[in-house]
Amino acid sequence: MHGKTTYFISLVFTGIIESLAKVSDLKKEGGNLHITLQSDLASELKIDQSLSHNGVCLTVVDIKNGTYTVTAVHETLEKSNIGNWKLGEPVNLERAMKIGDRLDGHIVQGHVDATATVTRIQEEEGSWRFSFEFEPQKDRVLVEKGSITVDGVSLTVINAKENSFDVAIIPYTFENTRFGVYESGSKVNLEFDVIGKYVARLMPS
Repeated sequence: MHGKTTYFISLVFTGIIESLAKVSDLKKEGGNLHITLQSDLASELKIDQSLSHNGVCLTVVDIKNGTYTVTAVHETLEKSNIGNWKLGEPVNLERAMKIGDRLDGHIVQGHVDATATVTRIQEEEGSWRFSFEFEPQKDRVLVEKGSITVDGVSLTVINAKENSFDVAIIPYTFENTRFGVYESGSKVNLEFDVIGKYVARLMPS
């Protein structure tokens, strides 16, 4: 008699932002932060559903009156820019990918690897080039023309270096994500390409 096989499927995001939410309430409780957000998607959500918030996977714990609430634990606050959020802050929002959907961006897990700092914003005849710096580590792998997730947005790496990179931003992305509010010194969440992270782990020290 054959035993039953159980399959576990992790949540997958694509890095294609669906909507901008807005922070409407922040409440500290011990090491946790309860965040209430106003969003056009609130009526379509359900309790225990997970969404990407600036690239961070967080679970819905309450829904009411066009808002919903998620909780960020201490580790998440330490590794992401969520601890810097303020009332009215715009947040990039993406629901998890459905099985069978097109993968329009790249495979994104919603697990932030590091934060980076915006070091330069340059307008280039209708588009923008953003430069970022981060603390280098072995598993933080950048590949020229490879993928990177910045605050949950799937982007192509330009000018890849050990501790910095650029991205080119088209008007649609600038207007419909948080890129329109960044300035020099802004902190963003990074998720490096999952394939690159596995390759880095297999490489000898």
